[in-house]
Amino acid sequence: MIYINDQPAPGQDGVEDADQQPAFFAVSPQKLFVMSLSTLGMYQVYWMYRHWQRVKQREGSDIWPFWRALFGYFFCYVLFRRIHDDCERAGVEGLAAGPLAAGWVVICLLWKLPEPYWLVSHAAILLLLPVQAAACRANEALAPGHARNDGYSGWNIAAIVLGGILWLLAIYGMFFIKN
Repeated sequence: MIYINDQPAPGQDGVEDADQQPAFFAVSPQKLFVMSLSTLGMYQVYWMYRHWQRVKQREGSDIWPFWRALFGYFFCYVLFRRIHDDCERAGVEGLAAGPLAAGWVVICLLWKLPEPYWLVSHAAILLLLPVQAAACRANEALAPGHARNDGYSGWNIAAIVLGGILWLLAIYGMFFIKN
């Protein structure tokens, strides 16, 4: 079910108790899927940034989340492995970090294919869904009362509408406009 949520994302309002802070970025797999497709994959960079931001806050490390997200091809395995390790520590099902990271990188690189075959690169989100599901399991085990971030804010709705328009224009241009 889709509903609009005007509440700030977890950890952005300063109200959430430190004990209730999730270990990783809290977002439902459904929202991750919708936002990733509607933003033409840009939400995946934001998703990685927010995960690395939580890792930095939680561990007090000196990592730079922006760069780790921007160069996600090189850091996705490390992130996926951390999520897997935290799942194991929490006693919940983890994930296959290596195959998911390798598959995500390979599918993302398919954007270089000619029209219309580059569209297959958007299937990369399917490999992030099990990663986010594992992160949700770890979050639930480690911070049971945390905000789930499964609603859509006004900005999310705007991105979905704009992305839908861009998708329609891209598909129209590929299939209906001849050179």
